[in-house]
Amino acid sequence: MDKWECSVCGYVYDPEVGDLDHKIKPGTPFEQLPEDWTCPICGAPKDQFIKQ
Repeated sequence: MDKWECSVCGYVYDPEVGDLDHKIKPGTPFEQLPEDWTCPICGAPKDQFIKQ
């Protein structure tokens, strides 16, 4: 699974870790995140993320 980096603040979404603060379980690919999911650090939308 690919990691995705926020182009605004540099946060990296790692699917192996998930985003427990937003109830995203480990093993969830970026493509399966809800459309309204935002960066947990700066609030940027998904379209501001770049595949690493």
